[in-house]
Amino acid sequence: MTDALASSTAALPTVRLNKVGKRFPLENGELEAIRDFTLDIREGESIAILGSSGCGKSTLLRLLIGLDETFDGQILIDGQPVRGIGSERGIVFQEHRLFPWLNVAQNVDLGLVNENLPPEQRRRRVEEFIRLVELDGFQRAYPHQLSGGMAQRVAIARGLVASPRILLLDEPFAALDALTRQQMQEELQAIRARSGITSLLVTHDVEEAIFIADRVVVMAPRPGRIKRIVEIGLPHPRDRAGYDFHRLRQELLSELTGGSSNDRRQPRR
Repeated sequence: MTDALASSTAALPTVRLNKVGKRFPLENGELEAIRDFTLDIREGESIAILGSSGCGKSTLLRLLIGLDETFDGQILIDGQPVRGIGSERGIVFQEHRLFPWLNVAQNVDLGLVNENLPPEQRRRRVEEFIRLVELDGFQRAYPHQLSGGMAQRVAIARGLVASPRILLLDEPFAALDALTRQQMQEELQAIRARSGITSLLVTHDVEEAIFIADRVVVMAPRPGRIKRIVEIGLPHPRDRAGYDFHRLRQELLSELTGGSSNDRRQPRR
């Protein structure tokens, strides 16, 4: 490989969404859910997609994970078009979706369903990711024996066990109480620090977006499109009570509740 070609390959974003659009057919026409969504995501970066219900956030994740292949524009990973579900992408949903008749280890093992691994290597991989989410000792526990936060940790372990490079999170903590939600946000940050994974979080919670993300993409609704991209320059661990955190929170709340939806300002530096 020539130096120029190597440099060009290295410069590729991990994920590129280029003028992505999505329409759903209706009986008397169509619903435009997403319009002209363009975003590059770097290796190891954490992105939060922030917006109100109905702005197309979850639809974007479905397109990126490969559950829906009918859309306008391009979705590329390492410069290659996304074609269906791939092992380089994992997903965690709003509800943990654990199978109640399977224990923790068996539920995590489902994340390896498409991996051709010897049984012993498979067992070690499951154990590794159960430890990663700090649930060692609960391998034989069933979902009904777990708290909401513990169950969501199992779902995160299942999303990570195939060692995806990209983790997609669809409002994964929305159903949790406030204290558990905050603990899970901190745990997600710790997992990212240990694994170096690239992540894309969908949320309508401004504080959650600021706490977790390197950049926050504010969505304007119907059709969903980028209103503003805000770079979060705060160091980790982030102080929720700090002045800069509070200032960003107020700024993003203002973006969501007022201002022109056509205001596409430059990212903050």
